[in-house]
Amino acid sequence: MSYTKGKNKKSNFFSILTDINFEFRFKNLRYLPRWFILLLDLVIVGVAGVITYILFKGLKLHFIPIKHIAFGIAFYFAVNLFFFWIYRTYSGIIRHSSYIDALKLFFSQFSAFLVLLVLNFILIVLDKQKLYLTTGAFLNALLSFSLLFFYRIVVKQTFEKLFNGSNNEDKTNAIIYGSDANATAVANALKSEIPGRFKLIGFIDKDNQNLTKRILNLPILEIKKSIPILMRSLHVEALIIADKSLLKEEQLAIVDECIEYNLKVFTLPVVTDWDDQKEISKNIKSFEIQDLLERKPIVLDTNSISKKLKNKVVIVTGAAGSIGSEIVRQVLTFNPSKIIFLDQAETPLHSLSLEIVGMNQQIQVVNVIADVRDYEALEHIFDTYRPDVVYHAAAYKHVPMMEENPSQAIFTNVLGTKNTADLSQKYHVERFIMISTDKAVNPSSVMGASKRIAEMYVQSKHFKHKLLATERYTKFITTRFGNVLGSNGSVVPLFTKQIQEGGPITITHPEVIRYFMTIPEACQLVLEACSMGNGGEIYIFDMGKPVKIIDLAKKMIRLAGFTPDKDIKIKIVGLRPGEKLYEELLNDSARNLATHHEKITVAEEVCSEFDVISEQIDALISVARIGNNDKIVAVMKEIVPQFKSMNSVFQTLDIEIKDFYVYNK
Repeated sequence: MSYTKGKNKKSNFFSILTDINFEFRFKNLRYLPRWFILLLDLVIVGVAGVITYILFKGLKLHFIPIKHIAFGIAFYFAVNLFFFWIYRTYSGIIRHSSYIDALKLFFSQFSAFLVLLVLNFILIVLDKQKLYLTTGAFLNALLSFSLLFFYRIVVKQTFEKLFNGSNNEDKTNAIIYGSDANATAVANALKSEIPGRFKLIGFIDKDNQNLTKRILNLPILEIKKSIPILMRSLHVEALIIADKSLLKEEQLAIVDECIEYNLKVFTLPVVTDWDDQKEISKNIKSFEIQDLLERKPIVLDTNSISKKLKNKVVIVTGAAGSIGSEIVRQVLTFNPSKIIFLDQAETPLHSLSLEIVGMNQQIQVVNVIADVRDYEALEHIFDTYRPDVVYHAAAYKHVPMMEENPSQAIFTNVLGTKNTADLSQKYHVERFIMISTDKAVNPSSVMGASKRIAEMYVQSKHFKHKLLATERYTKFITTRFGNVLGSNGSVVPLFTKQIQEGGPITITHPEVIRYFMTIPEACQLVLEACSMGNGGEIYIFDMGKPVKIIDLAKKMIRLAGFTPDKDIKIKIVGLRPGEKLYEELLNDSARNLATHHEKITVAEEVCSEFDVISEQIDALISVARIGNNDKIVAVMKEIVPQFKSMNSVFQTLDIEIKDFYVYNK
């Protein structure tokens, strides 16, 4: 238990006990010595014995014959002490007493009663006077059990009422949605929480059943109109969803209703250990924007993934990034023999290394600071570690930044991919998995176009070397997905920061729509695509329903307990250079083919000849070294005809190209 430092008087009182070696402090009453509890139990049993003796003496009967009273008392205490030890009645924390403690006390007293009866029977057989009055022994057992259990209840209730660390006025009034064992466990956990966060008002049964019954002396409330109306009528500010029979759609409908009225919503995982109340209360968390994604859990073919990764040497480029680091975490669960974290960012790489230490000590982890643009440095790494699988997540991804620095997009996204792919083929890597983006589809920005060029190089390289290979060849696989919630620089962390600062939230355009998935989801599908790929595919992930960014912002404001455009303003700042209103997952000329995994499809893109695309990329890199932005982008548009700049200074190049074709026609 933990208590606030403000309870000085109580602390001073208990410090006296510390001085006489009771070895506990008020802040740590959970460590009350077991011998002290055992001693207290024996005192209670002694009191019960005295009461029993006095009661029967009033009836002119003796619970224990006078001439044997010394032996009778000694044996009485010895038997109780023995069964206290057998059932370990003193091992529980008194303020957390439960029905299990009650059962232990009952069996200890029942067993002690049986022993006294057996002793009486033996004495009768030996033709001697029995030691204990049978009725007295029975009454004593009942009285002992009642007193032992009663004092535990008194202590438990006293702590809950007086030492819970906060007054009811400081707590949030809450209702638990659910009325099953899971909901009851949550309620128990919240009642025993110190300091308490919630004052529970009642439970909600989604079917409006059992309305006349009570749980933990709290009512099961009837929903007459809607949950928000019920909550407001009872002055309740928070809803804790503990009913795991709710469908995702039902849960989302409840959350949307509540946040519309600025009511707080909390959720928690399914309770597996109902006795571990501290764990339950710790897992209760505010409903987050990730929880509002209408998505089913992803089912992975773990056997297939394990075959591709177990006992293999794996390199993850861009390992310190949000996607790269999650790939690292998930790859570790499949027991590669060695994993190399490759990134040019020292501090994030160091942080990742510290996090990973201890996760799986059987796997050798190597941290390498290097830049994928440096071919010689990369070759040294490939030559040293001879990887079997490469996850290529290193990239520049911020659209406006790359509009201002197109040469850097070429050096990292194109040249970096080319270097890594070339070395993967040279050192006979089994699988090369490139992490791409939906912004590569009909690109409107330098960043998107650079990723599309990298896709084209990787795909054409696979088909070229597949034809030439006489032995094993590298399988080059591309994965393409949209925005990931919580990744570095994404809108969710930005909006969170802006809300914390009191606003405003900045939106580029009220009609902007994006696909979202969580980082773990995206990386799970990357691993699945790696296992199923035969090479040359561009895998597209099911991103769920598209989300309007302005709706996302409003939901985040409400989840934070504020009112949009009242407490937190929403400011429209205009589309950024290279930004689209909506993203696509397929090029205009591409087809979508199904796979055995419902969330993964294959984009059947027109694939250029490797020699042609390789020559074009070499020319692009040469132009990028000169640093003329217009020339760089012009060459990119030649390589990717679908590249049409939006909200960018490079839109004039599209006009010039169009005029050129019209003139020549």
